[in-house]
Amino acid sequence: MANSGAKHSQNVEGAWYCTSPDDDGGEGCIACNVCYGAADDFFGEDDDGNAFVKKQPSSDDEVEACQEQLEACPVAAIGNDG
Repeated sequence: MANSGAKHSQNVEGAWYCTSPDDDGGEGCIACNVCYGAADDFFGEDDDGNAFVKKQPSSDDEVEACQEQLEACPVAAIGNDG
């Protein structure tokens, strides 16, 4: 489960977020490209390749796309506080 106390600084405000690579709990983004490679409408990458949420989902289909990435993330770096 993503650490809501270690959110990436570039996440847009909202329920969905990615964690910072500096998360000491071991759930920080590892720049694997899974989320922003598959759902680039919602996930972006910073200069180091680490993911952040650039757009919050608003429809059921968009939430489903983000949920798929949450489940695919190999280090649980995507979270949803909603």
